Amino acid sequence: MLSIKNIMKQYAAHTALNNVSLEVASGSIFGLLGPNGAGKTSLIRIINQITAPDQGEIFFNGEKLSPHHIARIGYLPEERGLYKKMEIGEQMIYLARLKGLSKGEALSRIKYWFERMEMESWWKKKVEDLSKGMQQKVQFVATVLHNPDLIILDEPFSGFDPVNAALIKDEILELNRNGATIIFSTHRMESVEELCNHIALINKAEKILDGSVKDIRNSYRNNTYKIAFQGELGSGNITSPIFEVLHAKELEGNTELTIQLMNGITSNDALAYLIPRVQIQEVREVIPSINDIFIQKVKDIS
Repeated sequence: MLSIKNIMKQYAAHTALNNVSLEVASGSIFGLLGPNGAGKTSLIRIINQITAPDQGEIFFNGEKLSPHHIARIGYLPEERGLYKKMEIGEQMIYLARLKGLSKGEALSRIKYWFERMEMESWWKKKVEDLSKGMQQKVQFVATVLHNPDLIILDEPFSGFDPVNAALIKDEILELNRNGATIIFSTHRMESVEELCNHIALINKAEKILDGSVKDIRNSYRNNTYKIAFQGELGSGNITSPIFEVLHAKELEGNTELTIQLMNGITSNDALAYLIPRVQIQEVREVIPSINDIFIQKVKDIS
């Protein structure tokens, strides 16, 4: 869907993007991650042709990105872009017409989305009379009204309570199931785990990580396990010749250990050592979360 090649962007003495390349596959939910000031929003603005890169190119379905592609993109910015004193229904028609919809098409789609998002009574309300979360729902509807092929969501859950955050998450998944490609920029790592199948991490203007969520998490596996058991495993500090105990705690009558296996030791070896000594209740490998990996990679670069 989107091929981003060697993008450079500089503002005076500040480098916003340094030779960033990404491939966003059609039909994917692509997580664009990074700390504040990393360059994510600069890249999003370039994709939306709000600003232009100093160097590099972007291709949309094999065509060099150009103004006519804007009609096929929906963009929800982190900074809200609604007219505060304009009635919401009127504003939705105006924004839909800007995206090329006829008035009849606009009215039909607005009605559909207002019902879906529980906004039927909002038609005559003004944006300035809504809470931040309600304004965000309006902005989300404006983003998807024209059935875009590519949807770019910059912090889409900002201002939402858990109920409405879950509603938006379900809508994102439904849009994706219906064929939309989604670029999803957020600081909420739990949302990344739930929604994204591919991520890229940008820090200090450079891409430092890129791949499928599953492959990235697996690449950070480090032979760490949680083992819950009943019984005594020696006295005093728990030690073993085949693993290091990273953490131990009592949990509902069981002992739970977090262990890291020594080089060359397998989980079967650990179980063979433990089974004659205690009654095993649970064994679970600890695979680092995207949040853990995010923090580690950003610290490594700092």
